Amino acid sequence: MQRMRLDKNLEPLGWAGRLSLTSRILVVNILPLALLGGGIFYLDSYRKQLLSERYKLARIEAQITAEALAGATRERQEALLVQIGREQRMRVRMYDAEGRLWADSFELAEPSFEFDDIRQDNLSDDFAQMLDRAVDTIVGAEPIPDYNEPEDPSADAWPELVRAREEGLSQIQLRDAPDGTPVINAAAPVGLNGATLLTTRNAVDITENVRAARSTLGLAVFFAMIASILLSLYLARTIVAPLRLLASAALRVRQGREREVEVPRLPERRDEIGLLARAVSDMTSALRQRIDAVDSFAADVAHEIKNPLASLRSAIESLPRVEDPDLRKQLTDIATHDVRRIDRLVTEISDASRIDAEMSRATLERIDLTKLVERIVGSREARAENLDHRIVLDSRGYAAIVTGVGARLERVVENLLDNAVSFSPPEASVEVMVENDGERVVLTVCDSGPGIPEENREKVFQRFHSVRPETEDFGNHSGLGLAIARTIAEAHDGILTAQSRLDGKPGACMRLDLPAAR
Repeated sequence: MQRMRLDKNLEPLGWAGRLSLTSRILVVNILPLALLGGGIFYLDSYRKQLLSERYKLARIEAQITAEALAGATRERQEALLVQIGREQRMRVRMYDAEGRLWADSFELAEPSFEFDDIRQDNLSDDFAQMLDRAVDTIVGAEPIPDYNEPEDPSADAWPELVRAREEGLSQIQLRDAPDGTPVINAAAPVGLNGATLLTTRNAVDITENVRAARSTLGLAVFFAMIASILLSLYLARTIVAPLRLLASAALRVRQGREREVEVPRLPERRDEIGLLARAVSDMTSALRQRIDAVDSFAADVAHEIKNPLASLRSAIESLPRVEDPDLRKQLTDIATHDVRRIDRLVTEISDASRIDAEMSRATLERIDLTKLVERIVGSREARAENLDHRIVLDSRGYAAIVTGVGARLERVVENLLDNAVSFSPPEASVEVMVENDGERVVLTVCDSGPGIPEENREKVFQRFHSVRPETEDFGNHSGLGLAIARTIAEAHDGILTAQSRLDGKPGACMRLDLPAAR
């Protein structure tokens, strides 16, 4: 099995990695709304566009009015001033060649408009004006002079009139009314006798339109932001809370302060968080089992090695005090046997502890289990390892392809055959069968020995569990063979079990069940 980099597709978070998950969710959801809310400030360009259109309109109105007044009698001019001022809702004033005011539509008739009295403004009006000033400050708008009626009624009090008289062209001037609305003055020469005209319009509708658009957008952004914050907090709570719970449980497991830490499985969640919770819970359970197995294995190793070491020590300590050659030879044989037993134990223990690590790095290959068994049986017969037993292989003539590590599967088959040969009586046969139904490949090794009681069929796979035939010399087996075989089988997603013979004859069968190769 090849080691895999699971994080190769993960992009580094950079500075965002220093923010909590809740903060990142809030930023991601609020930032677009904040950018949309920034459109409030860009309504200033809408206001400028409206003012630009009104400048053109005011200039045209002033020029048309000046042309209408040129050459008319004084009575006719006064009538036109009143009519135009009332219809266009603006103030129209005429100045003679010396700059003296001689006609004012507001004095000739009732004023067509009035500036709002800021002393009567309510809270919403004050807030609107404050927001206008704040927006102007943020966007860096040029300051606009306040509109104040000059004490001097002459044309020299109005800069736009002065420029119109000097240049002979119409002029526009923008000012701010007390309530913050724009006041547009347009000055234009009248005829060729030096008279001038001044129109004044309070463009309240521009401010009302801009404020209405700003208020609508502001309210929409405000409520959308409130909803986004609440939804973000809810989303963060559904994600962050279980993650923190899992992190806390994982921390307690790592610290080892609580032996039975309950890692929440969150069965009610069917999303990725639930999958993560159940995966962490299963991983923790597997880790506990692995730790328990390691602890138990270490204790068993100490116990198993201690016995031959004690025997070896006793034999070595007794040798200097023994003079009898036969007894010295007997002690030497005991010491040699114990050394071989310790060497066999160390070899088996080392092999057993390496299996998981080797299997995680091994490369799997397609293996014909039938040919593998045939090769092992032939090799054993050539080395005379079957003693006087005959191994009968029944493969029914078809291939049994599995995916695995050949050397490890050979170890399983060797262990099963060794076990069957050691328990079978002299000259008895060992029956091996390989079956393949397309989904599973099953290898069965049956001996003719005394069999295994049903209550002991799981114990034979425990490490250092060794129940050997009476005719076999003590210490020739470590008790790890079947335990190693089961570990290898499980690493191949297989199952190794012990059962009785199906034909009713005495003996036991070891059944290796592996998934067939696709």
